Amino acid sequence: MSGSYSIVEYFGGQDGYRCGYCKNESGNFSHGMWSHTMTVQDYQDLIDRGWRRSGKYVYKPIMNKTCCPQYTIRCHVLNFQPSKTHKKIMKKMTKFLSKGEMPDDDGQPMDSHCEESVPLRDSPNLQKSELEASISSEIPKDETETVGEIPESTRQEVVSPSPTKPTHSTPKPGMGADPSRPQCRKAKDVRKERRMQKEQMLQQEAGESSTSKPAFRVQSVPNQLKSLDDFVADTLHGDALHRLEVRLVRSSPPSSQFKASFDASYQVYKLYQMAIHEDPPDKPSESQAEVSSDAPDVGYGSFHQQYWLDGRIVAVGVIDILPSCVSSVYLYYHPDFAALSLGSYSALREISFTRQLHLQSSKLCFYYLGFYIHSCPKMRYKGQYHPSDLLCPETFTWMPIDCCLPLLDASAYARLNQDPKAVDAGTLKTLGQTLILHRRTMMPYSAYSRKQKGSSDEREVEQYAQLVGQICAQRILLYRA
Repeated sequence: MSGSYSIVEYFGGQDGYRCGYCKNESGNFSHGMWSHTMTVQDYQDLIDRGWRRSGKYVYKPIMNKTCCPQYTIRCHVLNFQPSKTHKKIMKKMTKFLSKGEMPDDDGQPMDSHCEESVPLRDSPNLQKSELEASISSEIPKDETETVGEIPESTRQEVVSPSPTKPTHSTPKPGMGADPSRPQCRKAKDVRKERRMQKEQMLQQEAGESSTSKPAFRVQSVPNQLKSLDDFVADTLHGDALHRLEVRLVRSSPPSSQFKASFDASYQVYKLYQMAIHEDPPDKPSESQAEVSSDAPDVGYGSFHQQYWLDGRIVAVGVIDILPSCVSSVYLYYHPDFAALSLGSYSALREISFTRQLHLQSSKLCFYYLGFYIHSCPKMRYKGQYHPSDLLCPETFTWMPIDCCLPLLDASAYARLNQDPKAVDAGTLKTLGQTLILHRRTMMPYSAYSRKQKGSSDEREVEQYAQLVGQICAQRILLYRA
């Protein structure tokens, strides 16, 4: 990444605007900046200080002022275990793929696991030609990546019909169990037997004696927890009625696969916006659907995870792959498949995908779900991905969510780190070292202020530097006209 710089324009955050959560017309306050270029490490450090992007617009809620404080949340993917609700969602998808049965329910509220849109500011002053004459950011050469599917699991889920509760009415003469039929068995016992049979078949294929000691012990099964990867593997059976494929395509810069599938992706986005957010048909634009294509040029990449069902796109997850995490940006899906809880399902698939990336990069072990908003009940579902942490808005340290919930029950805004001695380790120490881009020239703020005698922007530059922190202030170029 040597020779690569992030370039931003800072807008401040004095005016309130409409909140998409509580519908307060002017209660939502945030700082914002336009990102012309953004390196992977800078964006990682920014989201670890409470920033978040929407396209190239990067914003940070003013936590002690905004009506609905938004806390950055991350999940520890290596220790993640799906909850009962998550298992139901995965089984629902498996049942649909294998048998074609669509659930009756309409999915979960706020199932898209995305943020409400933020108002974009006026067009920035910095011209593209001026940027090209100054600094260009580096982008990895590989245009696309393919999601490595997990091999088909040796475990088979065979679910027998649940026996109905016995009634207390007197049975009619001659009625009762048919003695010629086998007794009803529990699904767990059926699964055990199937696994044993499969193990024996594998041993026989390997030329082992049928009397040899089986490698699989039934006694150990009750203690085995089915992992998320096991549930994902259940959707990959070759004999299923429907075929679901997840493709990862680079969207910034756009790969050939991204360009070839963009029209189909845009149609899904348009239907999603009209059905879920009740947008009029002429409102969703192609530039909106191309969320990641208009994204900061983060080094690891901005991608679309496309969900292809029987050869057509039914959902698209927009993600950023960063040094320490996969950050979920947005999800949209075809309204006809809302009952499959695609928002939660895609989040589980992205957690599984992050676990795969960890095998290639040990540092990459977190999944960022965006913002957790405790004051908005429909957004609390993000706290169900355990174990997870919330970012303290004052010390910018990560705190286990279970320790934060009592504080947030008492107040919408809270300092989550209860250690009174804890401070922000990245706080601004020297304003003069803040990097400035002025007239195509990079310089520290101390040199810029000497050239701009009588300049009145010191207060604004200091506010910006405090928000991004000392490290980012010394790496990111702040554009000044």
